[in-house]
Amino acid sequence: MSSDVSTDPKKGDHSWFGHPRQLARLFTTEMWERFGYYGMRALLTLYLVKHFGFNDEVASGLYGAFTSLVYLTPLFGGLLADQYLGYKRSVKFGAVLMAIGYLALCFGGEMAKPFLEYNDTQYDVSMTKETIDGEQVASNFVTMDGVRYKVDGQEEGALKLVATDGAGPRLLAKDSYRFDGRRDPFWVNVMFLALSCVIIGNGFFKPNISTIVGSLYPKGDPRRDGGFTIFYMGINLGSTISQFLCPLFQVWFGFWAGFLLAAFGMVCAWALFQFDGGRLKGYGEPPAAGKGKVLLIFAAAVACIPVIWFLLNNTMVNAEAASRAAKEGSGIIGYIVALPLLGKVLSAVFFVSVIGIPVWSFMAGSVEEARKMVVAIVLVIFSVVFWTLFEQAGSSLTLFADRNTEREIGSYMMPAAQTQIFNPIFIVMFAPLMSLLWVALAKRNLEPSIPVKFAIGLLLVGVGFLTLVYASQFAGETFKIGLFWLAFAYWFHSMGELCLSPVGLSMITKLSIPRVVGLMMGVWFLSSAMAQYVGGIVAQFTSTETVGGEVTDPKKALETYVQVFHYIGWAGIVSGIVLFVLAIPLKKMMQGVK
Repeated sequence: MSSDVSTDPKKGDHSWFGHPRQLARLFTTEMWERFGYYGMRALLTLYLVKHFGFNDEVASGLYGAFTSLVYLTPLFGGLLADQYLGYKRSVKFGAVLMAIGYLALCFGGEMAKPFLEYNDTQYDVSMTKETIDGEQVASNFVTMDGVRYKVDGQEEGALKLVATDGAGPRLLAKDSYRFDGRRDPFWVNVMFLALSCVIIGNGFFKPNISTIVGSLYPKGDPRRDGGFTIFYMGINLGSTISQFLCPLFQVWFGFWAGFLLAAFGMVCAWALFQFDGGRLKGYGEPPAAGKGKVLLIFAAAVACIPVIWFLLNNTMVNAEAASRAAKEGSGIIGYIVALPLLGKVLSAVFFVSVIGIPVWSFMAGSVEEARKMVVAIVLVIFSVVFWTLFEQAGSSLTLFADRNTEREIGSYMMPAAQTQIFNPIFIVMFAPLMSLLWVALAKRNLEPSIPVKFAIGLLLVGVGFLTLVYASQFAGETFKIGLFWLAFAYWFHSMGELCLSPVGLSMITKLSIPRVVGLMMGVWFLSSAMAQYVGGIVAQFTSTETVGGEVTDPKKALETYVQVFHYIGWAGIVSGIVLFVLAIPLKKMMQGVK
């Protein structure tokens, strides 16, 4: 792409650390955008549980639906930018929508009022905090038939209520009661509309700023990989800062303050593009075919907000039914029928893709091309397993940190949402070391193949969860493990990410038949969306009974988390072992691709 700005690294007045000066603005823009997104994401599950009073099944289902759509919409945003809008205009439009979404999340109305429903009667639940062994523990109370009871956990599936006046305990039989919250439907709809704006805005922003980075370098420029490395450091820098600050603002002032800080980051990202002073002139400009269609496309994008709202609302309505069908083992047909609409569509499209594309490649391409495509699809499937487990960070692992982790660091109480910061910190710390390791191994002809790197990633993410299972035996009287163990689990996950994530997109471009590389990139993004959705389903299995976001039985909560972490930990390890076994034939089928 032509430009009136020199990219000659020898001209110091037009370069930034030997790269085009425009990279500095793109780096900073991406940093602020990721600041907003990861700050919001860190709070989202807790917001759904604690402010809106959703039970774990609904909150995890909504989180999975939201993140899956975040990964799906860039397919459409990238296509529209290519054909009509141009990348720069798309980035600015996406930034505006995302900023509106984060600002709208600041308005959530009153907190949901928890209640216990028993025998078709609703009883208000009050919550108090008491200090036990130096820790604040929430206690819930309910008044039934004139007697005030303390909710005292579960016995054999029944709810145990202890009378505060010394009378005998009362047991409510399993399935005869339920906890929920009275929430204003208006504010729930505002929240769904806010998330819809974020989803659509991300679709326009995320793929196109990366494309502009690529356009800074002419074909064959050896600085390109280094430029993207610097650019992606902006992602980790932004997420690290926001995942530290937004949870603090939430603790100090409320959820609205955390979301407002995220909105501030997004506004900064927009301003850097809107008021670029001509520094980005000539980059990401709209194609001629886009003339006269811009407003129509913007209007269509805004018109899609109700569609996204419908999918989120449908997830909320059907989340409990799908979770119940899965837990009761109603069979694959019964489970699919119970899935929300988004789950049905994603599952169907992904299934058709992973079956149909290899079949088509054998029919339309050479044997060599077909074999490479099979390898690509196999690795896509295993990547879904990895990201399904890895992305528990924003859902089940955050709730685990809130409920069953001792988060004190000296006199500082680490907010539960802040524990997600371990991942970007470890990425920044160890990414250079992993890069040096691969280079050193390559010089000795020992660098693992792509399938082996994927397998190592799966093994590490599995070991991370088993670390938490092992740590559970050291839980104290409050049924909490030490923060060190959670950080250690995140370290394993981060090392797994460094093995798998950097080679994912590169693998698709190298193994795909040239005329369908775009299609395969779409499948890669689809697999990420699928993983996010399935991750929400996995998180639903960790669900435990809550009142206003506080668990009624910490012991039962710990047992539930440990049980699920045990299963998915071994699922990761077994998947890694299977891929290790497949690595030899897959490497042969790759025909020398590295």
